[in-house]
Amino acid sequence: MTSETAPPIRHIARAIVLDPQDRILLIAYASVHATGPDGTPLRFWFMPGGGLEPGEDHVTACRRELGEEIGRADVTIGPQVAACDGPFHLFRQSRDARERYFLVRLPDDRVDTSRLAETEDNPVLGTRWWPIAELRASGDRVEPAGLADLAADLARGIIPDEPRVLRWQRS
Repeated sequence: MTSETAPPIRHIARAIVLDPQDRILLIAYASVHATGPDGTPLRFWFMPGGGLEPGEDHVTACRRELGEEIGRADVTIGPQVAACDGPFHLFRQSRDARERYFLVRLPDDRVDTSRLAETEDNPVLGTRWWPIAELRASGDRVEPAGLADLAADLARGIIPDEPRVLRWQRS
């Protein structure tokens, strides 16, 4: 891939949102570029979050995105627990993502996703609170690879000393 065809670099903040039952909140999207085995748009699950706006740091962007996507700007943004860098092609606009993931523990499972679809560039299929064991066993596509294992560690109170490096699934 030449520099003329390489996707633009996008700095992104995302939240690994856990509720008091240690379930993880994920958003289901339909890819506009990839299809599943049956020929329909590939469905994948992703964390809330999005790109940094001019002048924002990752924590500020994460808080703003949580307000926009799940109606919870009032949360404490915890430590950065993971990162995933590299080309990502499932969204409408491919990007060379520089994603940073922060732990967010909610005191309850209240979310307001009424504004979610208007902020996204891909079709949003819905949201779900996933029990981590069920997510691991589901066979559903979760981005990035290793997210369920990281969430399981976080739910047990295991915070990595350095952010864990995750990778995108192979398309």
